[in-house]
Amino acid sequence: MARAFKLPDLGEGIHEGEVLSVRVAVGDKVKEGDIILEVETDKAAVEIPSPYTGVVEEILVKPGDTVKVGQVLLTFSGAEEAAPVKKEKPEKKAPEPPKAPPEMKPEPSRKESPVPASPATRRLARELGVDLRMVTATGPGGLVTAEDVKGFAGKKEKVVEAPAAVVTEERPQEARPFAPAVPKLPDFSKWGPIERVPLRSIRKATAKQMTLAWSQIPHVNNQDVVDMTKLEEFRRRHKAEIEAKGGKLTPTVFALKAVAAALKAYPNFNASLDTEAGEIVVKRYYHIGVAVNTPDGLIVPVVRDVDRKSIVELSIELKQLIEKTRARKTTLEELQGGTFSITNVGNMGGGHFVPIINYPQVAILGMGAATMQPAVTGNEKDGYQIVPRLLMPLVLCIDHRVLDGADAIPFMRKIVELLEDPEQLFMMMT
Repeated sequence: MARAFKLPDLGEGIHEGEVLSVRVAVGDKVKEGDIILEVETDKAAVEIPSPYTGVVEEILVKPGDTVKVGQVLLTFSGAEEAAPVKKEKPEKKAPEPPKAPPEMKPEPSRKESPVPASPATRRLARELGVDLRMVTATGPGGLVTAEDVKGFAGKKEKVVEAPAAVVTEERPQEARPFAPAVPKLPDFSKWGPIERVPLRSIRKATAKQMTLAWSQIPHVNNQDVVDMTKLEEFRRRHKAEIEAKGGKLTPTVFALKAVAAALKAYPNFNASLDTEAGEIVVKRYYHIGVAVNTPDGLIVPVVRDVDRKSIVELSIELKQLIEKTRARKTTLEELQGGTFSITNVGNMGGGHFVPIINYPQVAILGMGAATMQPAVTGNEKDGYQIVPRLLMPLVLCIDHRVLDGADAIPFMRKIVELLEDPEQLFMMMT
């Protein structure tokens, strides 16, 4: 009997992906855990293992196809589930008197049949003392995953009392707010030749994320200019030293440290708004996303614990992360958990621009190209001078539901002051 393999749930909020490659062919013998497909979803490439041992009977997808969670991708013939764990026969003991009160044991949720799970998951279950038969499977084909085991173990350790039922009165349905329908596009071919290019992969994910962010967040922006002259002198002095260690000393590296310091001073910028609970969720960790331009679109990998890392560490890590991102080798974990984002268009010659906040974050910093410009220095007492300085435009966009302009100005000034004075920036390091 053939077994169907469906696209499993690949993470929270992920409903579909694009098939990048099919690693097997019809007739191939596959073992449980062998990689059979590579699917890109939420800007990351994910390798999909087989939950069965058997022979590939039919392949229903090809590279470039968009597939949804639960969709059948392949079928297997002679498929075997994971081998069951051998049970030891219990020793015969003299009957014991019943306990008072008797201990109630839940009945197994599955029949006495082999429970499909990978060897790693079985090992985890043994370590946590979890009976796989008691775990509700969420993996493809009834496969018990490591997350299923961890979740079950957590429930065993902490029993939460069910809240009392709340009786509510039925209310008449309220009128829904007016939402105009998106007008249908005209037939562009009436005016000349056209070409239709599928919206897929990173471009599709970006379209969804930006639509969500723009529709949910009331954006306000604050603009400023930072004098990068001293910092650029420092960068040039230490550039070769950092490159010898495998890093790259860029303005973004310094911006990461300055932003982390500003987030500590103004924690509401390191937050998200929980509209359902009516609460602002302030994070006490500093994971900053850095927008990376790739041939396939914009990807935002996350640099974790920026506040705990040195300039040298960040220059090496950021360089490696950018290279990994452009090679499409980032994992979902490396794209999640950001608390703030930075986007720098300076290397492309961009100036002032207004970025869109990366939902559910509440702020984003945009950096433009630093250029030599005439600047006024000095004071009224000693006189003023016009001198050439390396000036870089900054734009800070904030979520006006959580932050105000009065918050944005000191936050931005903190970043500017730290970037203009390298000594102060390094003194802020923890």
